[in-house]
Amino acid sequence: MELTETLLLIGSVLAVVAVVVVGLFRRGGGQPPADHDRDVAPRGGTDTLTREPGTDTATAPPETAAPEAPPEPLTLRDRFRERLVRTRNVLGVSVAELFGGGVSDDAWEGLEELLISADVGVAATMQIVEDVRRRARDEGVTEADGVVALLKDELRSALEVPDRSLARATDDEPTVWMLTGVNGTGKTTTIGKLAAIEEREGRSVVLAAADTFRAAAADQLGLWADRTGARLVRKDEGADPASVAFDGWMAAIATDADLLVVDTAGRLHNRRELMDELGKVKRVVEKKSGPMDEVLLVLDATTGQNGLAQAGAFVDAVDVTGIVLTKLDGSSKGGIVVAVQRELGLPVKLVGLGEGIDDLAPFDPDAFVDSLFEPA
Repeated sequence: MELTETLLLIGSVLAVVAVVVVGLFRRGGGQPPADHDRDVAPRGGTDTLTREPGTDTATAPPETAAPEAPPEPLTLRDRFRERLVRTRNVLGVSVAELFGGGVSDDAWEGLEELLISADVGVAATMQIVEDVRRRARDEGVTEADGVVALLKDELRSALEVPDRSLARATDDEPTVWMLTGVNGTGKTTTIGKLAAIEEREGRSVVLAAADTFRAAAADQLGLWADRTGARLVRKDEGADPASVAFDGWMAAIATDADLLVVDTAGRLHNRRELMDELGKVKRVVEKKSGPMDEVLLVLDATTGQNGLAQAGAFVDAVDVTGIVLTKLDGSSKGGIVVAVQRELGLPVKLVGLGEGIDDLAPFDPDAFVDSLFEPA
């Protein structure tokens, strides 16, 4: 009897314990109690806290660094200063050194040599040095800085022209520009860069591939058309260049384009028949369009005085209105700008300052001259 009562008592106690345990388990959602030494990530939100190892201090994760703002685009003056290092090293630095010991006959002779080596040209050099020397004497200039200032004034004066802007049609018809020059000067690339500038400024452009002597020329122009959104007009290799230029005009009229740019074959200046054909291209277009707004001769700055020997024939054949001087950044003879304007009587309107699509720039004589004598 006593054994039976004892067993009943033990069973009752176990039943009570079981009920208590089940109740606690249900109240905890079926989960064991949290270990207070364990890091528990909060649910949801973005302000997640982390715990420093070996401490009970919760810290916020480091803030994500703000993205860097894109660099400011270079000004035209900065682009000249940055890209004309080679000419500056030959001309600007050396002039200061020449007159570092004061004004002397040897220094003036050295200045003549420097300007000629920079391809300013003999005639232009003699005139510039004579004018600087006279002003230095009249104004009592005896220091290098003063001579440099006078030289900069005379170079600016030598480059002065009334207008360097690219002419545009004054009526509702498309503006027409034709580019010419010998092979290798960067003519087709210049056209592509022009198209990019015009399209970026909201103007619609038609490119006429009138260089039909080389299929690769039209292909190259086609790549630029694709890249810039311009419309390309071309024909098969060997087609009449004048007919391509004419078709380009008709396409520009039909699409209400703002600008027609005509590419022409690279010509040898001493081949009369080729120069005559170039004149034909111009005449055929002008029968419909009226006088072309611009006929631009593309010259390679790295060829120096040799480029001037080629230029005269083009001026005579097609009444060139302005010069595009490419590869100016790659030349130590940037003085060719002065020689071109003096010898041809034509303004340098555009210059190439690099290989990028944005590296065709309007020529600024003040920025050019300053860049030759200012630190990079």
